[in-house]
Amino acid sequence: MNVLVVGKGGREHSIVLELAKSEKVTNLYAAPGNGGMKEQAICVPIDEMDIDGLIAFAKEEKIDLTIVGPEDPLNEGIANRFQAEGLKVFAPTKEAALLEGSKSFAKSFMKKYDIPTAEYETFTNVEKARAYIEEKGAPIVIKADGLAAGKGVIVAETKEDAWKAVDEMLVSKTFSEAGSTIVIEEFLEGKEFSLMAFVHENQVYPMVPARDHKRAFNQDAGPNTGGMGAFSPVPDVTDEHIAFSVEHILQKTADGLMKEGRPFTGILYGGLIMTESGPKVIEFNTRFGDPETQVVLPLLQNDLVQVFLDVLDGKNPELVWEDAACLGVVLASSGYPVSYEKGIAIPHFKESENSYIVHAGTKYEGDNLVSDGGRVLLVGAKEETLDDARNNVYKVLNSTSANKDYFYRTDIGLDVSLKVTL
Repeated sequence: MNVLVVGKGGREHSIVLELAKSEKVTNLYAAPGNGGMKEQAICVPIDEMDIDGLIAFAKEEKIDLTIVGPEDPLNEGIANRFQAEGLKVFAPTKEAALLEGSKSFAKSFMKKYDIPTAEYETFTNVEKARAYIEEKGAPIVIKADGLAAGKGVIVAETKEDAWKAVDEMLVSKTFSEAGSTIVIEEFLEGKEFSLMAFVHENQVYPMVPARDHKRAFNQDAGPNTGGMGAFSPVPDVTDEHIAFSVEHILQKTADGLMKEGRPFTGILYGGLIMTESGPKVIEFNTRFGDPETQVVLPLLQNDLVQVFLDVLDGKNPELVWEDAACLGVVLASSGYPVSYEKGIAIPHFKESENSYIVHAGTKYEGDNLVSDGGRVLLVGAKEETLDDARNNVYKVLNSTSANKDYFYRTDIGLDVSLKVTL
């Protein structure tokens, strides 16, 4: 088979690493890919948002299966376009991807189908939003309605912080049109976890849960990021918690989207929080999570290509998970997630047994591998226990001298906070 992966981040590199193991794959392409993917795939210089270019390439190279990683092309309707051209694609349609593309749609959908989530209201008017905050008090959560690269969520500890967030989104347009409508919702206290599933219409096949760390610095301090590290499985998430989440959240969502005429095919990601009354939804994504994918897929024992094909054909992929643990830590550019330089040489790490490196924001300048983003790469390890995986990862990270151009958290996988950080 000829297989194409659309995207250029760590999530896509993880997918590429798994696909490269499959004997079913003849030619593996990534568009546009990154510096690390060049070892497993042929990187083609087509932007992930150039849907016309991607379709033309898929036809020219006789691509048998396309997997779409990032959310932006999903919400632009890449799956609809590929399907219209008779091209096999593993991704939700634009209509189904709205579950991630609009938080106000997602919240109203959850309310309609009795899916557990925080209480909320939607606003476009500054004064009404401020009045609601005055009524409800703090802490409280302010969310940009649209896609904001994982950064459009403010957990305000005070009413003043909440008012500031409202002004930044609705007046200053910090997130452009993504913040022209905002969702203000109840602050939920508890531990967060991510539960992804392969989905086709009303068929739901869950993966092992993961937990990521969103804040930039140790002890969950600093601004929200796209994720500074993750681990899987999650010791405090029991089989009963997973069964409840599958039945009352993921399955209800798949069924509801069918009823709405928005049948879902792809990866359904529940960003969940364990409250005193059970798991509730913080947010939905309609694609693989990042960096959760980097610690979940290494535990999958199935041929990933066959999984995609089975799900698309309406067959049970009969997922098999290794009885092991994965943990990964993100190496980020100094200044991330605000401002940072690109084009900085990538440190050389001494990899150890059972460790692996997933590239995110990297590229080649001539023969030199340099940074090309805020989250540069992830160092991961798969071991029998989370403690062993953590020790292995930090051994690799400590194998190079300190570098002021990069930073990473040193407490990934530790129980550092009970507060939601999304």
